[in-house]
Amino acid sequence: MRLTTLIFCILIFAVALSVQAETTLDWWQLWTDPSIKPTIEAMVEEFEQANPDIKVNLTDLTWSNGHEKIAIAFASGSGPDVVELGSDWIAQFAVNGHLADLSEHIAADSADYQGWGMATYRDRVYAKPWILGTRVLYVNRDLLKQAGFEEEFLPFSVGDLFDAATAINNLDRNTYGWGSNTAEKHRLYKKFLPFFWSNDAQVFTDDGKYCVVSSMQAINALDFYKQLHDSCGYVSNQRGIEDAFLDGKIGFILSGDWLLKRIELENRHINFNTTIMPGVPNSRNSASVGKSFLGGEFLAVNSASDHQDAARTLVDFITSPENQVRFCKANRSANPSSKMAQKDAYFAANNHLQTFISQIRFAAHPPVDPDWVHIETEIEKAVENVVFGNTGSATALRKAQINIAKMKAK
Repeated sequence: MRLTTLIFCILIFAVALSVQAETTLDWWQLWTDPSIKPTIEAMVEEFEQANPDIKVNLTDLTWSNGHEKIAIAFASGSGPDVVELGSDWIAQFAVNGHLADLSEHIAADSADYQGWGMATYRDRVYAKPWILGTRVLYVNRDLLKQAGFEEEFLPFSVGDLFDAATAINNLDRNTYGWGSNTAEKHRLYKKFLPFFWSNDAQVFTDDGKYCVVSSMQAINALDFYKQLHDSCGYVSNQRGIEDAFLDGKIGFILSGDWLLKRIELENRHINFNTTIMPGVPNSRNSASVGKSFLGGEFLAVNSASDHQDAARTLVDFITSPENQVRFCKANRSANPSSKMAQKDAYFAANNHLQTFISQIRFAAHPPVDPDWVHIETEIEKAVENVVFGNTGSATALRKAQINIAKMKAK
């Protein structure tokens, strides 16, 4: 009887130890589209099979409510073990101590990934790049030909872009040279900053001490953007611009890889090309290459997590080159952060995907600043007042610079 009781107790103790040994990770993520969610779920399942002592609870967020839910969870001292963050959010959560410092854990493979700058705040790394995002120039080849250009013409400089867009705009009253965004929040500034950066303008000085958003380079960039808008702009929100481009009404637009997905899924028959952002030649560099906007999705570890080793293991698994290729194929996206993934035949066989991969090398990201959402608003207001109002570029940008400087002085 005693032996039976002893064996029973040992079995109960072993089961208890087994239950205690299992680690449960909560991962909050933003990919909810039916075309990609099954791939996310399959990767989680494979991770659990490869790591039988770790279980992953997957929670979906949306871009409309995700930031708020994450902020509330972090503020309460809770939150998930692993969280997907937009690049603009990293500094905000890092400065408050909510993100684990990954600096010592990424050194071995850091050269194999792009996008670390967006995850680095005060010289420490707080997230790992997953899927990057940039914008390239889409070109209607038929409209170019009608306007007297070679069908294979691609604008090398912003001057080339202006000349070609103007010629297309002059074809008839139903064609436009350029797709110009309305004052759409979180969109307008992303259309202006490529011209801003291509003209060697900066938001802050290199040491980050001073706002210089009203430099002469910045003023010239905004003047040019306004001129392009006034001369040949088809004005609408992002979706409206893309619809008009696909309908053959616009010669040039800046857009992301999601437009390639639309063209494929909607079976659009449009004769188009893609190219990187045209440059702004100057006295120092007559062959200047244009810069586009760079953002992305990142995976971070909660500093309050009791399972940080397991959380980092999950992050490394999801962001592995193999899983990035798998994700991009399912999502028809073009911008893996992994350099090895970028060499996969899926990307090499598609010239348009190659354009996006090339543009990543010539793209800039906003300053990694916890106040960026407010800085962005000031820049966006300046562009809006110039493009859709009567304010001059110098005045609008000077006001933005003063407001940003006051903000940073607090």
